[in-house]
Amino acid sequence: MTATSWAWLVLLFPLLGSITIALSYRLTSWRFAGIVGTAAIALAFICGIGALICLLGEDPEARHHASSLWEYASVASLQIKLGIYVDPLSVFMVLIVSGVSTLIHVYSFGYMQSDEGYHRFFSYLNFFVFSMLLLVLAGNFVLLIVGWAFVGFASYALISFWYRRTTATRAGMKAFVINVVGDIGLVLAAFLIFQQLHTFDYTEVFAKAPQVFHTNQWTVTAICLLLLVGAFAKSAQLPFHTWLPDAMEGPTPVSSLIHAATMVTAGVYLIARTHVLFVLAPTAADIAAFVGLATLLVAASIALVMTDLKRAIAYSTMSQIGYMVVGVSIGAYSAGMFHLMTHAFFKALLFMAAGSIISAMANNQNIDDMRGFGKAMRFTSIAMLCGSLALAAFPGTSGFFSKDEILAYATQRGGMYLIFTVLGYAGALLTAVYTFRLVFRVLPGRPCKEAQELIDTGHLAHEPPRNPASGEEEDTDVGFPGAEHHIAEQAPSMKWAMAVLSFLALFAGLVQVPGLDHMVTNFLAPVFADSPLAAIEPSTGASWVGLLIGAAISVAGIGIAYWAYVLRPEVPGKLIERFGWLHTFLYNKWYFDELIDVLVVRPALAIGRFANRTFERFVVDGLVTGTGETVREAGSVVRAVQNGLVRTYALLLLVGFAALALYFLISSS
Repeated sequence: MTATSWAWLVLLFPLLGSITIALSYRLTSWRFAGIVGTAAIALAFICGIGALICLLGEDPEARHHASSLWEYASVASLQIKLGIYVDPLSVFMVLIVSGVSTLIHVYSFGYMQSDEGYHRFFSYLNFFVFSMLLLVLAGNFVLLIVGWAFVGFASYALISFWYRRTTATRAGMKAFVINVVGDIGLVLAAFLIFQQLHTFDYTEVFAKAPQVFHTNQWTVTAICLLLLVGAFAKSAQLPFHTWLPDAMEGPTPVSSLIHAATMVTAGVYLIARTHVLFVLAPTAADIAAFVGLATLLVAASIALVMTDLKRAIAYSTMSQIGYMVVGVSIGAYSAGMFHLMTHAFFKALLFMAAGSIISAMANNQNIDDMRGFGKAMRFTSIAMLCGSLALAAFPGTSGFFSKDEILAYATQRGGMYLIFTVLGYAGALLTAVYTFRLVFRVLPGRPCKEAQELIDTGHLAHEPPRNPASGEEEDTDVGFPGAEHHIAEQAPSMKWAMAVLSFLALFAGLVQVPGLDHMVTNFLAPVFADSPLAAIEPSTGASWVGLLIGAAISVAGIGIAYWAYVLRPEVPGKLIERFGWLHTFLYNKWYFDELIDVLVVRPALAIGRFANRTFERFVVDGLVTGTGETVREAGSVVRAVQNGLVRTYALLLLVGFAALALYFLISSS
């Protein structure tokens, strides 16, 4: 089999899984849905490995293949094919998406057992993975837009999965609307590309672009800026980020899937895929890099004060995506994609650990109420510690090698790009502090009552079901979370998924150690060989100096968190008292929601009300009514003339002939 044959199977299995589960929900048990859904994604991962083996058996320069099932549309010069593009970048993304998604499905098999919407959940989850795989395998911008839109719909369905929660449906709608704004940017970019290059096909676009555009030409810059609108909306970068923390309203496996391997990485992939255009538009690339830098710092500062466990990890995702955006925008393509890979491992793990702890807390997500789970849930605690060490870039972990590789490249590029090194390390310090703030607040200390009950009886706490966001009481029927809770210590499927991710979070970085191996860089090299920025490589010595600086910063950040939350737990309270205004500012998320409400939402509602009350009533209704009256009056005149009298008709004929004669006389003079 060829690489493209394997790639088509990668798309087929998740789609079949989603359809099969959806159509058989009345006839099959919950176990069937879980097994079929998990098997479908696992088969997609196996097929991805098949595509990888095929590519590795070819010369690096030949590792790119286009395949089309049929021609979707053909009008004049417009040709749109239902085609895919298989190269190292798309296969790299396929392996990450399908591999991590398989583990999330395994975790979900145990975590969602008691939920009444179990079949619906796995059908949605399979469709979500299919949509992301379609996005990364698309061979032209039209199919990319289709995958992009499918991902947006699937995220809406999964965030709003517990549809009888008002907070969940609002969060899903918010994510959908913001992502539609990004979709508009992507569609406009595709139109501009076709207008200038007369094709949507990746191969032709990237071949023609350097011949048609010159550096920083306004057209290619506009195309790249529109692409960034789509990328920033999907990857939750400023100012399109406000949907991401609200997306925590979905079940924890959904949070893990969205934040680790699928939706939020789509923007990073898009910038990497279209790097040829961004090389021709360095201004747009620099804008992307600075937005990524601002996002990583803003999100890290918010995570320092967030008390909702899942939302704190969500802001961490937003911050880490900022690192990736910086990487692929300044030319550190392989480093950015390497960090995307390692982040998928440790972020999926952190959400799984958080889900296990939240289940033990009877769905309470407030870290102020959590203590002592290091004793009550040892496996979950170890897994959370592994993920936290990787996120904090502790020496030797996967995040240590991937994050600092981006900063080492920025240092090597020099000049203005040293800003990314300095502020990137500042963000790394904040990351270590907020990550271990969560660890030291949740794991050590005297056990809270829920943890103590688990220690004493082995039973999970079961409080009356409440919405974690609003506190209102809920049911456990369809559209609400299930009646039972499940933790890794008691559900083998959850434990196995977390164990694999713990290993990867600690050791996956060893595939890219400066001076020893460059597995990711070498594999992706053919994709970025046409970029002059890819030739910039930091020396081994410079890379290790950067790693040493990163190690010191990581240890320092963990030490600060230990001092503030273990040795001197009164310090945070004193800081809040002294800098209350700053804490309020950060706790309210820099007031971005309020700002968008004032600048966008309220003006849009005002325009809508004006259109409804004034323009619609007096202009549209008036036009329609006036047209009707005109037609009626004209009809009355015609009816009066058509009276059946011959002399009336003869008079009309004479008048008509006279008018014609007068016209010809005037025109001949």
